[in-house]
Amino acid sequence: MMRTIYGASPGDIAGMDTERLRTEFLVDGLFRPGAIEFVYTHIDRMIVGGAVPLANPLVFGNGADVGTELFFTAREMGIANLGCSGAVTVDGTRFAAANRDVVYVGRGARELALESDDPERPAHFYMNSVPAGADIPHRLIAKSEAKPLVLGEEARASKRTLRMYIHPEVAPSCLLLMGITDLAPGSVWNTMPPHLHERRMEAYCYFDLAAVDRVVHLMGRPDNTRHLMVADGDVVLSPAWSIHMGAGTGPYAFVWGMTGENQAYTDVDPVAVKDLR
Repeated sequence: MMRTIYGASPGDIAGMDTERLRTEFLVDGLFRPGAIEFVYTHIDRMIVGGAVPLANPLVFGNGADVGTELFFTAREMGIANLGCSGAVTVDGTRFAAANRDVVYVGRGARELALESDDPERPAHFYMNSVPAGADIPHRLIAKSEAKPLVLGEEARASKRTLRMYIHPEVAPSCLLLMGITDLAPGSVWNTMPPHLHERRMEAYCYFDLAAVDRVVHLMGRPDNTRHLMVADGDVVLSPAWSIHMGAGTGPYAFVWGMTGENQAYTDVDPVAVKDLR
């Protein structure tokens, strides 16, 4: 069974303590060895999931938890491998996925099997699934096929490489966008300067953090910000009304996934840092 998160309005956060903020906007515990974990969020009905297959493949496809015959009757999915090498098999077609490769699964898939090449060094599959109204072929997007954008400034500790995977310029989908951002050595800030995108939500999966490190993720309205302390493998759900930016106490990377009214990556409303409160 999936866990469910219902979300909140911007007016709610003023009265939230730390635990309530974490309950409404942070997902942890997705990467359990030998298991699949899914969380259904009512924020644009995105499902986030994690799977760590060991000796046996992890298989799913039933749609009971989403109210349809199959999980993919009316959904698409992006699956990013954040661990060691493995494979995603979709209805008998096997896609070998190395670290930082992404597999796109289109609407209509019947069964998925996730496996690790070596159970001692397992794959870590991170999943974003959103409603879809079109049939797009399944495919593997290798890291080498992603479109890189170098952003930020070394002098401002924000230099990073953003790679677009599931994106109209690389691999089409219905409404899902997905990519991976790696920070340059010595940089700590992501998504700088912050912005809002009223027509899309976003989910951040932070990974490759050391156990002693955290990312301080800033969220909320520009004039009423809050923070979440985020560990390796945690996911932050960012509603359309919330800013999103963060700084790490050590090296890290993150997967970003978006869905909403459009796939226009530049459909954003920037917020000046000096205007944050």
